[in-house]
Amino acid sequence: MVDTILMHHLLQAVQSGSTLILVGDADQLPSVGAGNVLQDIINSGYIPTVKLNEIFRQSRESLIIVNAHKINRGESPVIITDRDSPRDFYFVQIEEPEKVSEMIVKMCKERIPGKFGYDPVNDIQVLTPMHKGIVGTSNLNAELQKHLNPSNEELNSGGKIFKVREKVMQIRNNYDKNVYNGDIGRITAINREDREVTIDYDGKASVYDFTELDEVVLAYAISVHKSQGSEYSAVVMPLLTQHYMMLQRNLLYTAITRGKKLVVIIGTKKALAIAVKNDKPRKRYANLAERLKTP
Repeated sequence: MVDTILMHHLLQAVQSGSTLILVGDADQLPSVGAGNVLQDIINSGYIPTVKLNEIFRQSRESLIIVNAHKINRGESPVIITDRDSPRDFYFVQIEEPEKVSEMIVKMCKERIPGKFGYDPVNDIQVLTPMHKGIVGTSNLNAELQKHLNPSNEELNSGGKIFKVREKVMQIRNNYDKNVYNGDIGRITAINREDREVTIDYDGKASVYDFTELDEVVLAYAISVHKSQGSEYSAVVMPLLTQHYMMLQRNLLYTAITRGKKLVVIIGTKKALAIAVKNDKPRKRYANLAERLKTP
């Protein structure tokens, strides 16, 4: 996710004689900014590169792994129709966005916890290609909040409803609180008298004034882009043709590889096929690989 400008400043900051080791997955989503730094460095052949092939997150027979590799090669993923066959990758065919939204709620609240024993909030993460629409982050968070958090202790802040035990995400770096963009936590207390909200991030409590709550959003459903660098026991993902602009091979690959033990895709096979075939966004013309090859 490092763009050309950020890598330039990083290299300027590294002292001469130091060793710089880059660790990453060039098949995931590229940086928001210009360039495709990691892929270009690998393609140049100029920088010593080691590819890690040993799989630790899942077994080699895992359909998550098999399908991630197939998607990366532009091939259709394996979809097993036998409902009784135990597996870690499921595809549920539904076309209407409203019914997809309903199925996502049902999967998170009932089906996955009932079949696999995963906690609906701590273990299951909904990843979606977009923010808007019926199966975008905004609407899905509202629906999941309604069904997964019945708490009556709530606060309306800038049109957003926050409750105790809420799953939330920090969306910008806050160095004073030592909390950073993408960190996910749970609201543990709402203090109306002091106008403060306490959020627990993996055992570390951070206190927010009510005026600082624009830094956090609900996180039952997050975008695929926000999920990079994270992993979850179970991933649920809507995939419809209404996401056409975001149906990309590297986005689908990124979403699938966030799941450690279970991935459930809900949508249409047409949308799945479009995403697998669309590899154009990966192609960026930064010329870095060619420049590295030049003596």
